[in-house]
Amino acid sequence: MAPFRILVVEDELPAARMVQFYLEHEGFVVSIAGDGPAGESAFRISAPDLAVLDIMLPGFDGLELCRRIRQHSNLPVLLLTARAEDSDKAIGLGIGADDYLSKPFSPTELIARVKALLRRAYQYNEQAQPTLLGGPHLQLDPARHQVTLDGQPLDLTSTEFELLHTLMANPGWAFTRNHLLQKVWGYDDEAGEDTVTAHISNLRRKLGPQGARFVRTVHGVGYAYQEGTA
Repeated sequence: MAPFRILVVEDELPAARMVQFYLEHEGFVVSIAGDGPAGESAFRISAPDLAVLDIMLPGFDGLELCRRIRQHSNLPVLLLTARAEDSDKAIGLGIGADDYLSKPFSPTELIARVKALLRRAYQYNEQAQPTLLGGPHLQLDPARHQVTLDGQPLDLTSTEFELLHTLMANPGWAFTRNHLLQKVWGYDDEAGEDTVTAHISNLRRKLGPQGARFVRTVHGVGYAYQEGTA
C-alpha cells in the first residue's frame, strides 16, 4: 500500500518543518506550503490524502482554504490554531474541517490525530463490511462507503460518514457526545464535545428537512438514530 500523502499549510517555516519531520518519521509523504494561495495550488497538484491547515495564513486564511478544498474533495482536514477563539473552531467545523488542534501541541498528539483521521477516512477500502444499514429511505453501505437518501447519494465527509455509521449501527441507542467523541474521533476531551455538536449539525443539514428526525436529540443524553422516518 502506497504511503499516505499529507499537505501541511503553515506560514511559520520552522513549525512547518517540525510537523513535516514528525509526519515523515511515521512514513507519510509530506508537502508543505506557506500561505493560502500556495496551499490551494499544492492541493490541486499533489492530490493529498489529508490536509493540515494553520488557520492564520497570509494571502487567505486556513478557513478559506478549507472552504475551497471542500468544494472539490472530502479528504480529512485538521485545523491548527494558535488562538483560543471558539468562533474560529466553530466556523472551521461548520465549513467541513474534521478536527482541530490548538497550539502548542505535542508531536504525539499531532500524530495520533492524523492517524485517527486517516483510519476513519480510508478503513473501508481495506476491510469491507457488507451489511446495509438503515430503512427504506436512508441507507448506509459500509462496503462502498456510501449513504443514499431516497436513492440519491449524499456527499458526506469521512467524519460525517463515520458519525452516521456509528449511530445507524445502533438504531435507537442514545449516545452521549463524549461517547461519540471517543468512538469517532478516538479521544476523550470535554472541550471536544462542541466538535460533535458541530458535525451533527452539518450532518442533519445534509440529510435535508428530516435530518433532525433521522438523527434525533435525546434530551439530557445526546443523539440517536431513528429508523423508518421520511
